[in-house]
Amino acid sequence: MPTTFTMEDLRQKLQERQHKMTPQRQIVLQIFLDHPGEHLSAEDVHGILRDNHSEIGLATVYRSLELLSDLGILQKMEFGDGCSRYEVNAIDPDTHHHHHLICTKCGKVTEFEDDLLENLEQDIENKSGFRIMDHQVKFFGYCKECQDSVED
Repeated sequence: MPTTFTMEDLRQKLQERQHKMTPQRQIVLQIFLDHPGEHLSAEDVHGILRDNHSEIGLATVYRSLELLSDLGILQKMEFGDGCSRYEVNAIDPDTHHHHHLICTKCGKVTEFEDDLLENLEQDIENKSGFRIMDHQVKFFGYCKECQDSVED
């Protein structure tokens, strides 16, 4: 598992960009640190905050997520359902993001850790001269639970 950003990393990145470490930003990031590997939307984060009796509003959650994404602390992802989701980024810029398996019936997102594209990336770089920094792969289909109820 790659090393991810910490609360101290957030403080440092905020200071570098002349932003303040607000309690709201700290709480939002803490939710991601407490839910590793989960892909949370703004509504998911807000729901967790509500369950913990927090007064942080949905608009503040959206602003915090956008800032944390702009700073590179969180990775923003789209899974084809019109809802942005986020997860904590790996610190090492050379670490590839994992791939995602997305069930089109129930919406479940599963991570697939094997990076099968290294040879393809090298081939693309050799043929095109394009330097690849990262990639994202999403596979759409049916999870094991939904396969039984889907007609082919």
